Amino acid sequence: MQDKGNTDGNIQDISEILRVRREKLSHLQEIGSDPFDNKVFEQNCHAAEVFENYETLEGKTVSCAGRIIAKRVMGKASFCHIQDRSGKLQLYVRKDRLGDEEYAGFKKYDIGDIVGVCGEVFTTQKGEKSVKADKIILLSKSLQPLPEKWHGLKDVDLRYRHRYTDLIVNPDVINTFVTRSKIMAAIREFMNDREFMEVETPVLHNHTTNAAAKPFRTHHNTLSLDMFLRVELELHLKRLIVGGLEKVYEIGRIFRNEGMSYKHNPEFTMIEIYQAYTDYNGMMRLTEDLFGYIADKVIGSRKIPYQGEEINLEAPWARITMSEAVKKYTGVDFDSFDKNDEKATEIANEHSVHIEKGSTWGEILNEFFEQKVEAQLVQPTFIYDYPVEISPLAKSKKDRPHITERFEIFITSRELGNAFTELNNPIEQYERFVGQAKKKGQAEGDYSIDYDFINALEIGMPPTGGLGIGVDRMIMLFTDNPSIKDVILFPTMKPQEKHNG
Repeated sequence: MQDKGNTDGNIQDISEILRVRREKLSHLQEIGSDPFDNKVFEQNCHAAEVFENYETLEGKTVSCAGRIIAKRVMGKASFCHIQDRSGKLQLYVRKDRLGDEEYAGFKKYDIGDIVGVCGEVFTTQKGEKSVKADKIILLSKSLQPLPEKWHGLKDVDLRYRHRYTDLIVNPDVINTFVTRSKIMAAIREFMNDREFMEVETPVLHNHTTNAAAKPFRTHHNTLSLDMFLRVELELHLKRLIVGGLEKVYEIGRIFRNEGMSYKHNPEFTMIEIYQAYTDYNGMMRLTEDLFGYIADKVIGSRKIPYQGEEINLEAPWARITMSEAVKKYTGVDFDSFDKNDEKATEIANEHSVHIEKGSTWGEILNEFFEQKVEAQLVQPTFIYDYPVEISPLAKSKKDRPHITERFEIFITSRELGNAFTELNNPIEQYERFVGQAKKKGQAEGDYSIDYDFINALEIGMPPTGGLGIGVDRMIMLFTDNPSIKDVILFPTMKPQEKHNG
């Protein structure tokens, strides 16, 4: 719809637009009609309801509210569209129904203003279901125009930085976050129906035990204590398993002071799940069931589109060990030179796989996988049996102690989750923590180890399966979005230097 009646329409200079809008505000305040005065508007109908329940509502008076997103003024009659949380609705505004003064005020409204309207539900001659306004009230004045003359916000950086305007002008964005909310509800339904208990654990930690993740540091003034924002939920949840809760989960924010990419944000949402008396095989079945439940409940199908591919979430998913996957996609059989660091280094150089100096067989196997295999895993796949060097909290296999009972979930060529048969031997766990500390260059006697967690294991933890899933990446999959920033309402951004208002 053309915005012929909007006074901004012929003003090109942004500073002039801002000046005119502020003049309008000043005039309203001078005549005692300040749009920012406290107002309660009794809204009893949303845009979508007019369309969904038209047969019931036709000819009846409703009260709707929303933001003006298009406006066309024509003498004694005008049209405009307002947008609320459910969608767009056309208003038919006539001078003879509103009265001269109110109609004159309406003509001065700008795109972006928020209004309340009371009127009759009807269908126009062109067949559009609309509301014929008997009363229209300015509830809030927009002092800045919507971006790009209200035809869409395309600049990706501005979209993420100004999510409020992104939500206004890009309906698909609203749909993404509505779907995110439904997925979060479905996750909780699934877990609660299976008698898992939702819990909350501390965000501030005294230790950081994940060797691969860099923490954010902070300081507690009263305790005079350096602390860390959590990089995982794991150790506190396993304490609860020790305490006898048996089946627990937490959906929580995690913080990692690392790089940013289309699949990494410094703060992100995880769900971690722990169940006593099971192992990583039980966690595989739980994963398949969880993804299937969400697909059925929220999407309505287990075959979902993602960036031009059809992803099939039907169980069972593919299962392949890390070494088998490397052999399948590179031809290199790591099991044929098991634990031979020198041979693994030689093979890495031959295949142009970048490795750190002094890397072990297990670390090199992992690098082969990440650099040569991960991109091939489009359909849901469990990669399992990981080297112990990169799995400090997972239980080793009986017959191969250098391999652990661990798996990761891969879909659309990215990792979505991580699971273990949990290590519950406190002596071995302590030795692994010491190994991590040495690798980080910490001096003996100055190890940063969570001794209370070791103490908990010494009390006794039952055999346990643990699973962690990146909720944001899961939502990327279910909403067909290519970047993690597309599914986080307020992704981490470098602040703007100045405000242009």
